[in-house]
Formats: sequence, C-alpha cells, structure tokens
Amino acid sequence: MITSYAITMIEITLVTMTVADNQPLEGTQPLTMQGDLAEQMVAGIDKFLMRQIDEVKSQREARWNRDFSSIDNYVKSVEPNRQKLKKIIGAVDPREKPVMQLLATTSQPALIGESERFKIIAVRWNVLRGVDAEGLLLEPKEKPLANVIALPDCDWTPEMLVGLAEGVPKSSQFAKILAESGCRVLVPMLLDRSDEFSGIPEVRMVNQPHREFIYRASYELGRNIMGYEVQKVLSGVDWFLNEDDSLSIGVIGYGEGGLIAFYSSAIDIRIDLTCVSGYFQPRENLWREPIYRNIWSLLYEFGDAEIASLIAPRKLIIEHCNFPEVSGPPQPSQNRSGGAAPGIITTPSYDLVKSEFDRACELVKPLNPDFNLILSEDGQPVCVSTLRKFINNLNGELKPDSELKNYLSRSFNPRERLKRQYQQLLDHTQYLMREAEFRRAEFWSKADASDVASWEKSTEWYRDYLHNEVIGYSPLANTPINPRTRCVYETDSFKGYEVVLDVYPEVFAYGILLVPKDVKDNERRPVVVCQHGLEGRPQDVADPSVNNESYHQFACKLAERGFVTYAPQNPYIGGDSFRVLVRKAHPIKQSLYSIIVRQHERTIEWLSSLPFVDKDRIAFYGLSYGGKTAMRIPAIVKGYCLSICSADFNEWIWKNASARHPYSYMITGEYEMFEFDLGNTFNYSELSGLICPRPFMVERGHFDGVAPDEWVAYEYAKTKRRYDLLGIGELTEMEVFNGPHTINGVGTFDFLHRHLNWEKNP
Repeated sequence: MITSYAITMIEITLVTMTVADNQPLEGTQPLTMQGDLAEQMVAGIDKFLMRQIDEVKSQREARWNRDFSSIDNYVKSVEPNRQKLKKIIGAVDPREKPVMQLLATTSQPALIGESERFKIIAVRWNVLRGVDAEGLLLEPKEKPLANVIALPDCDWTPEMLVGLAEGVPKSSQFAKILAESGCRVLVPMLLDRSDEFSGIPEVRMVNQPHREFIYRASYELGRNIMGYEVQKVLSGVDWFLNEDDSLSIGVIGYGEGGLIAFYSSAIDIRIDLTCVSGYFQPRENLWREPIYRNIWSLLYEFGDAEIASLIAPRKLIIEHCNFPEVSGPPQPSQNRSGGAAPGIITTPSYDLVKSEFDRACELVKPLNPDFNLILSEDGQPVCVSTLRKFINNLNGELKPDSELKNYLSRSFNPRERLKRQYQQLLDHTQYLMREAEFRRAEFWSKADASDVASWEKSTEWYRDYLHNEVIGYSPLANTPINPRTRCVYETDSFKGYEVVLDVYPEVFAYGILLVPKDVKDNERRPVVVCQHGLEGRPQDVADPSVNNESYHQFACKLAERGFVTYAPQNPYIGGDSFRVLVRKAHPIKQSLYSIIVRQHERTIEWLSSLPFVDKDRIAFYGLSYGGKTAMRIPAIVKGYCLSICSADFNEWIWKNASARHPYSYMITGEYEMFEFDLGNTFNYSELSGLICPRPFMVERGHFDGVAPDEWVAYEYAKTKRRYDLLGIGELTEMEVFNGPHTINGVGTFDFLHRHLNWEKNP
C-alpha cells in the first residue's frame, strides 16, 4: 500500500522531472558534467595533492639558510631546522637525569648472558615523567672502545639482536657483533606492530598496531611514537656522557630502529657516528607507509636528504638492504574490531635510495661530508661490510665471534616488558591530555578580552596560527571561478540548481543552490550554507525528494522560509579514497580543511556576486562532520556572518585522545581526524573564540552518541562566558533537545531568523 507520504514524494519527483529542465541560473554557463561529481571532486583533490607533493620538494631549500663559511657556522645555521624537526616528531619534553637500573627478579637475575668479552645485562633507565626505557646493556669486560646505541626493527626484541633469542640471522645480530668488537652497547626495545594491547579493554579492542594506537593518543597533543623513542635514545646518550664523556657515541638501527637512529642523530649533535639500515629513501610516498610515520609538515621542510644534512659534517652510513616488509595492520577478528589505518613498507630499489643519498651529498657538498652508501650483501640487514665500516669509524676492528652463554630464564616473557612500555607511553599521553587546558591557557594569554574591538584585533594572530600551523595553508585559488549551473529541482517554493565552481586546475567546488521563487527584483536575501556530514551529499539536505533521517531536508525547509540556501559537497566521502587525502596532505603541511577553506572562499565569492544575495548575511549551519566544518571554516573564513554547530560540539581533545571513554576516536575508524598539537592550541571553545563576536550556536541532542551532555556543556560554558564578559551574551546560545544525532531545526531556525534579520514566511 502507498502511504500519503509516499504519494507526496512521488508527486514531487514527477514535478522535478517535468519542470527541472537543466537550464542554467542566469549569469552562469550551463553545467554539462555527468557522473558522480562528488567522486570526481575527490579525485581532483587527490591530483592536486600529488602535484603539491612534487612541488614542495623543489621549494624546501627556501626554508633553509645554510652557511658554509665554517663548520660551526653551518651547524648554527641549520639549528632552526633542527628545532623544527624536534617539534614535529614531538621530541619536546624535558628529559630527566637518567639513572641506569638493573632489572632482576627472584627468578631472573639482571645478568642474562655473557661471552669472554662482554656481559649482557637487563636494564631500565628513566626518560620522561612516568616514562622509562627498557632493554639490554652489553658491557665489555675491558675498557670500552666506544658507546653505541643499537636499535632493532620494532618487531625484533633486544634479545634477538644479541643472540639470546631466535628470530634474527646471526650475521645481522649487530648489537652482539659490536660488543664482541669492544663497544659498550645499549639496546632499547621499541613498541612493535602487533595489536595485543590496543584498545580500551572495558569498551572495545581494536586491530591498530601498538605504534598506531600511541600515535593516535599522542598526535593531537603534539607528540608522536617516534618522538618518544628518540627521547629514549637521547636519554641513553645522556647516560653515556655522564659515565664517560671521552668516548665516541654511535647509533645504529635497522627498519624502524633505523628511523629512530636517523632522527636521533639529526636532532642531537652529540652523536658522532650514525648508521641507518633498511629505512633511508625518498619520502614522497610517505602517505603509503604506516600512519605512525605520517608526520605533520615533514615534507614541507624535510626529505631524508634534508634530515641527513642535519647530521653533516658528522659521519653517516646508509645501508641499502631488504626493508622489513609490512603489508598492512593486523587483521580484525571476532574480538577485535577494525579501524586501523592502511599502510605498507616495501623495499625500494638501490637506484632509488642512491638518488636520495646523492641529493643529501649535494646539499652539503661544500662541507665535503663523510657520508657512505653501502649495498648489503645478499640483502641482509647490517652486513659485514657495513659493520666493518662502522667499527673502523670508531677506530676499532671487527673481532671474531665468541661463544655466548645464555642465562635467560625459561620463564622470561618479553610480552610483560612490551606491556609496561606500551602502558607508560599511553599513560603519558593521558597526562598530556589532562594538562592540555593549561597549555591552551598559556597559548591564549595574549588575547585581549577587555572589549569586543580588542578581542577582534588580538585574535587575528590566533586565526593566522590556526590556518597556517594547524589546518594548513593551501595556495590561494588560482583559476577563474567559471560558475556552471543547471536546474535540477523545482517546487512551489523554490528552484534548485547544481553548481560547480573552479578552485584549482584539478579542483572544483560543487553544491546545490536553492532559490526561493518569491525573491523580488532588487531584493537581497540572506543565505544559509547547509553542510552535510560524513559520507554525505548535498542531495541529503537539499533534494526535495530525499528525507534523510539525520538532516530532515533542512536546506529545503529553510528555502521554504524564504532563505536562499546552498549545500556544498565536502570531500569527506568515499572511505579510504578521502582518508588517503589526509595522509598526502599532512606531510606537506596541509589538511582536508586546507582545501575546504579555499572551496568555501570561492563559494562565498560567487554567492556574494548573485543579485539576490546579501553578502553580509551569509551563515553556516553544519551537522556532524558538517559541525566540525562549522567550527573550523568560519573561524578562518570571516565571510560567514554566523555559525551553527550541530551534533558535533564537545570537548574535542578528550574526544580524540582519551584512552578511557567509549566516545573516543581512538577506537574508531576515523584515523584521519587527528590534528597535530591541536590540544595545546585550540579546543572547541577556542575555535568559537575565533568566530566571536559573530553569532554562534550549538545544537545538541540528549541522545547523540558523539559525546555525553556533560562534555558538551563543559566546553560550551567557556564559550558562553566569553560572550557574556564581552557584553554580547545574546549572540550565542545552545539548544538541547530530546533526540539523537540529527538536525532539530527549532531553536536554530529561530536563531537564523533573528540574527539574519529575516521574518518567517507566512
């Protein structure tokens, strides 16, 4: 049986098919594009970002100021770049003075092995507040030749690297070989790529590698798993120098250990010799690698060649060998949900590695750098020729293998150590999360809230910081706007037009414009930009034949009230097709919102040019991911005269970084949500501060699973207080209704009528 509602929908559809004749809006060209325009838009953004990745490589040198007049002057001249690298990998916390402790139990002494030349001791040393490093110390029985930190790939245990456990070929047990040759060797353990502890046990376990789970918890707070592990290495350097500062210090690593060795040496000039095996290569395909390697703004300033230039004029050995192959994260299972980010590691060709190595040598050619590239024998990590070169640079020589006595207890379980190390890092991120509000207060201390004018003037710096350092600055639109339209809907109240506007050669903005039929000649109406959420389309909010249960045709209903409405297509659609855009954008210091900013600037430019639009009354109203947009775009784009955030406003830092709450993005598939260091700079109350003194509203359903009411109320209270203290409390409000994750369209519609100065149509 067909209900009356169904009949209405059919009638509307028939009217649409009959009357909507694809004619363009007056003053625009016909829109002739066919197919899925949202999919085409995302594909165009992908092409744009790939072009940007290529272009940024040639622009890097402008961000350096190398002085080759002397070695000292060179080191000083690259110090700003060194500090930038420290910041973007999150190696920024002050380290504690390290105390090396022996690790022993009643069943396992600290001495777990020895040969005629060295002892192997289980150790722990303190690094940061609540964070220790653990591993093995190989102590020579005679005076050490040098101090070395040996870093295995993260899926190798320290015991494998010293020959006490199976898993690493004898020829690649480089920690043991270096100890045999007279070095004191410290072998830290690294978090592995398994997912055993990842998740919130009381809520949900996930298939994210341990490294990704810590990445998620730390990224929003300006830290990263690699920064933590670099800090552990540098704490080992601190200890070496406290013990005997007359000995040379070397670092050597393979795979993920090669990455940590490389970055450690780049940011700490106390390291004399570095060997990187199974890591070095061009980084333009960083977006393909595991997400825990995806560093904000890395490629904007650094490729591997530029990082190597921070090691110059010190000694660097690069070994090309078989990389640790990674095909992706662990597979989800019945007891462990999906959501981990894709990411692979494959072995590049020797020629590709050599091309980046040659580029590194060219960057520091005037220093005559002592850089060496070695092709591994049989592809094995850290081959004999590499180790011989490393030892020779320490003024020693390789010595033959000696018998190793293994005292490791059969009850020894590296899993317990892994769990401790994982939990300490996770706990540190939660400490940073609790401290974030105080860091934000320090960051915002220069904002002047004495009156509205002072607030607007003093927050311009923060707006620029948000755009440049958090959202990321895409180039200004550089093509004619070239508006193309076609009429696709017509009802008794309005006409609907599909719209395409050019932004870059590869990128366009797309949406649906609804124009009320009763607009009079020379009349200028207010506009409400109605933004859909995740995987949404303009049709979800602006097609009169579609009644999505989350959006309730709110663009249509507002058009029926006499508002001009525009529903843009945002690019968060297509699953991994759009998520990979973020992976490409972040290393070049951009994000999805960088491009969305430019699309909305173009949108406002075009809307403002229409003869029936009042350019001073263009409002923004977004639901869910559209609510995220409502917090970010009007904070940057001042052409929006007000903003309404629906079904998203909350304590955003807890939402992203909490390892306790069921609402956390830590345990969902939204791996693209994290914005580097946002927790120490902008929460939602600070973002609303950049919308202030323009009107701002929050729409919230009691049963919205985005966050609990208490989070929303806590964060909004800070927004409300700011408006009140500035004497403009009437310009903000929050409506809470008994409902789910949806447009309610009651208080928000009244808010629009009031602040856009538009009376309701009868």
